[in-house]
Amino acid sequence: STPLYSSAASDVYKRQTHIFSLLKEAKFLDAMNLYLHDNVILQEANGEPKSGKEFCVKFEEDFINNDLKEFVRYEVGNYAVNGNHSYYDAVMELKLNDGTTMLSEQIVATEWKDGKIFRERYYHA
Repeated sequence: STPLYSSAASDVYKRQTHIFSLLKEAKFLDAMNLYLHDNVILQEANGEPKSGKEFCVKFEEDFINNDLKEFVRYEVGNYAVNGNHSYYDAVMELKLNDGTTMLSEQIVATEWKDGKIFRERYYHA
């Protein structure tokens, strides 16, 4: 029988579903340390891209340590894998130290290279 996914897509699918399980448990830094490529580029909507694993992990650590009061949820809806690209929609809800709630509905588009996230962009609503 013919496999549903190519080998590369199957590997991306496995990695992506593992990331989902980490994010649902608020293990953002674990996911980043495991799956970001050293030369990663992350971009929030039309914001300035952040480059490099070390910089991106430090940026996230600073946010968690300085701004995050409570993780509420990370829910993944639909997702798809096509070759070395994956796409999914998610809802993330956080309570921040300033008393506000951050509710982010997003589409995430990811390009994978060498089993790691090479480029990722977050489209928000």
